[in-house]
Amino acid sequence: MTDDHPARDARIPGVDPSVPPSGPGCVECTRDGSWWFHLRRCAECGHIGCCDQSLGKHATAHAQQTGHRIIQSFEPGEDWFWDYATQRFASGPELAAPHSHPLDQSAPGPADRLPADWQRLLA
Repeated sequence: MTDDHPARDARIPGVDPSVPPSGPGCVECTRDGSWWFHLRRCAECGHIGCCDQSLGKHATAHAQQTGHRIIQSFEPGEDWFWDYATQRFASGPELAAPHSHPLDQSAPGPADRLPADWQRLLA
């Protein structure tokens, strides 16, 4: 076990496994009527933000504004953690359900807000 791969337990600073996610999509994109590429979950407070490939980069903005340094992917089938402080993948405990956005929610998404040229916008 190394500092960048802590044990999977509830005593990791900046990780609260009891906090559920804030919702099925990026908080800020939902508020603004925008869309996202992929979603990330704050392991400390449950905030759902969009990834750095998304236009808003809201997960990183949340980490910078709050000091909450560890996120987990909020994509179906992915359980990896990322530590913004070390800029490395990390380990963490199983977080409160749900563990991803709904399976019927598109990625990028949500589908009804995607512009026809979304791929060009992310290039």
